[in-house]
Amino acid sequence: MQGKKQRERYRRLDRAERAAIQSGLDKGRSCRQMARDLGRSPSTVADEVARNRTVSKGPGKGERVRDAPEDACPKLLSWPRCCNGCRHLRYRSCSRRWRCEYSAARAQALADAELRESRIGVDRGEAEFERIMGLIRYDVARGLSPQQIALGRAGQIGASPSTIYRWISRGYAGMCDLDLRRKCGYKPRSRAEPPRPSAHGGARSFSAFMGLPEEGRAAACEMDTVTGLKSDRRCLLTLYSRPFRFQLALLMPGKTAAATESVLDMLERAAPKAFRRLFSLLLTDNGAEFADCAGIERSALDPAAGRCSVYYCDVRQSQQKGGCERNHVELRKLLPKGRGISFDRLTGRDCAVLMSQLNSEPRPSLGGMCAIDMLLAALGADGRELLDALGVEKVPYGELDMTVGAVEADRRRRGEGPLMP
Repeated sequence: MQGKKQRERYRRLDRAERAAIQSGLDKGRSCRQMARDLGRSPSTVADEVARNRTVSKGPGKGERVRDAPEDACPKLLSWPRCCNGCRHLRYRSCSRRWRCEYSAARAQALADAELRESRIGVDRGEAEFERIMGLIRYDVARGLSPQQIALGRAGQIGASPSTIYRWISRGYAGMCDLDLRRKCGYKPRSRAEPPRPSAHGGARSFSAFMGLPEEGRAAACEMDTVTGLKSDRRCLLTLYSRPFRFQLALLMPGKTAAATESVLDMLERAAPKAFRRLFSLLLTDNGAEFADCAGIERSALDPAAGRCSVYYCDVRQSQQKGGCERNHVELRKLLPKGRGISFDRLTGRDCAVLMSQLNSEPRPSLGGMCAIDMLLAALGADGRELLDALGVEKVPYGELDMTVGAVEADRRRRGEGPLMP
């Protein structure tokens, strides 16, 4: 027990002890009083103050006191060896041009720096160190790790694995971390591939679409398809009007280019004025059902004239028509996946019910209005012509049902079987 107390007595001073010494100096306490409180030898406290006091005024300010000048205060030649607690300094009556003080923070920094500097360099002679690094280089080249080297050559090297790692990391004997297989791993990161150009050429690319006037892009219509079961032949063609958040869902007999053209022809014949105002600029993806851009743009009323312009998103960049994709989330509330709903059983009336519910829900992005109200407010009689042609009508808020139950209830009223098995 006595040996343990003696070892504790001669351990290094820590930050708290240095703070206590500074406080004692400011209060004018003696060296023995502070040493007794700290459980230290009086010489330890005295040496600490003398070694780590710093210049507070005069040449070398902030540096450790090496030698006091000849005109220094005589009181600095003995305890406390610094100006801490001096009454002349306290009452601003000291006219000395050179002063020193003891600061716990500065003393700790000086002690830490001294400890670091004492550990710089290799604790070996030059010739011996060259021999040791030669052995380490030889063993590393054989694929041995620093742990294995430290164990296998304990008597020849006398260094721990961490020391060998440090020597290699510092570049001694021309070595580096690249020589250690486990220290430097190689794992190339995956890089995003640049978007592939559309097969429809630059004139119909998304870049060309973005080059159009801003008001034209804002009024564009986004076109896509929605599929049901894998065994289904039928699918839905969706047309999403950006300004009004209005979306059509039209039944297609198949997911082909000819089917897309026939549905657009039907829509143009049913409401030609609304078609020109809503669908004159189309943005779609690179699906096979949209491959015939000439057929999409050719008018069903006048084959020699065009009815719209079509542009294509970049390959695998569906977010470029994000409005349509987001609105499909609402559509899937009425025709959810994983419920066994076959699109082959859908009818035109089912699509009308679906569009009525979908476009009657209030939208925060429209200030609480629904898409049907926005369409009628902007297009007037042309919008009414389109809704009547497709059998779409506004559903009162109290009767809204954004579930498959809305379609199933209408089928029951018509005497048809359920969609879901």
